[in-house]
Amino acid sequence: MKTILNLIWLILSGFWLFLCYLLAGVLLCVTIIGIPFGIAAFRIGVYALWPFGYTTVERRDAGAPSCMGNVLWLVLAGWWLALAHIATGIALCLTIIGIPFGIANFKLIPVSLLPLGREIVPTDQPFAAR
Repeated sequence: MKTILNLIWLILSGFWLFLCYLLAGVLLCVTIIGIPFGIAAFRIGVYALWPFGYTTVERRDAGAPSCMGNVLWLVLAGWWLALAHIATGIALCLTIIGIPFGIANFKLIPVSLLPLGREIVPTDQPFAAR
């Protein structure tokens, strides 16, 4: 079932969201300071490409640098990526078939806003990363 949901997601919104994250990652990797943010964008881009069957868990050992990085991320890329998720989610919720995918888009907004200090794990092992 996860594969079917992921394939429909890929066609409806996953590919376009992946391209947004890819663009953000490339722009952030242009500077040396932005490389960790670019890597985070690529990681979340893959998650946005194929989200069903995976979840995010908060890393307790992330610390203050992760918090400061999230503030920078929010200003540089997070806000715009969250807007892309909101627009895609609203567009998908206009159809009956797209409602579950629109809800999935809304669930990706917190990850797009504050990605540092989170780890993407399979849904059958959400506590294995701790």
